[in-house]
Amino acid sequence: MKAVVIYWTGTGNTEAMANAVAEGAGVNPVTVSEFSEDITQYDRIALGCPAMGAEELEESEFEPFFSEIENKISGKTVGLFGSYGWGDGEWMRLWQDRVTAAGASLLNGEGLIINEAPDDDGLESCRALGEQLIK
Repeated sequence: MKAVVIYWTGTGNTEAMANAVAEGAGVNPVTVSEFSEDITQYDRIALGCPAMGAEELEESEFEPFFSEIENKISGKTVGLFGSYGWGDGEWMRLWQDRVTAAGASLLNGEGLIINEAPDDDGLESCRALGEQLIK
């Protein structure tokens, strides 16, 4: 089993989450712009992106990346996480739907969202997500 944690961050909140998820999974996190491997080589994938604009995935780097891998994640276990500063989590619900429609198994049945910067409890939830990713 091979796991990876890939993320995009604007303010550092999702980066903090990614670091904690990666710590729990025992892997090194990688930004979406640094990821150059074949996603099909991974069985378990954690993806992190904050809510942007009108509750959307970040559109210049992350959305194109996710669109490119979306048809390659069938049969994979995928964990989603991200921070938000407004709204009700619609971006995560839409993202969850895309993951399951692509044939992937959504870890815990839903993504992990944290309002603004993660506190100690939020970071613990992220570490737990990472631990679940590799089980």
